[in-house]
Amino acid sequence: MGGLIEPTPVVEEPDSSRRTIAIAVAVVIVVAVVAAFFLRGRPRNASSPHPYSTNLKLSDFKMSAAENFVGATVSYVDGTVTNSGDKTVTHAVVEVQFKDDMGQVAQREDIPLQVLKTTGPYPEAVDFSASPLAPGQSKPFRLTFEGISAQWNHQYPDIQVTDVAVK
Repeated sequence: MGGLIEPTPVVEEPDSSRRTIAIAVAVVIVVAVVAAFFLRGRPRNASSPHPYSTNLKLSDFKMSAAENFVGATVSYVDGTVTNSGDKTVTHAVVEVQFKDDMGQVAQREDIPLQVLKTTGPYPEAVDFSASPLAPGQSKPFRLTFEGISAQWNHQYPDIQVTDVAVK
């Protein structure tokens, strides 16, 4: 009858809530580090622009916007590209930087420079491979942007030729 009078000894288990919290925090940190590693942008190539890029002069900038058939706004930067070198340009890529009100980069894009071909019923932007730029020649160009950052200050972007293919 000792069981009714004397309480049965209860074995207390150690408090494992701290260990559970520590494991959960460690798992969250590991997941965040792995996600940051896989979602980071590719590193920007620190190489200098193509040597021939200094022979391509961009001028006469004009900006416009239009609504496409699905209702989104498409922005255009038009201008003139002049080849002041002695080789024919068959491809060119430009880096375009849209700035915010504080002068910081709000959006940066590397896009192919396309010349306007006006032989059809409407101007069509085509790559230099379809319409090469001969030495001393100038042609109108167009850059097309499907979306521009909301932080953009609505000033002309900085445009720099970064890559060129010549023959």
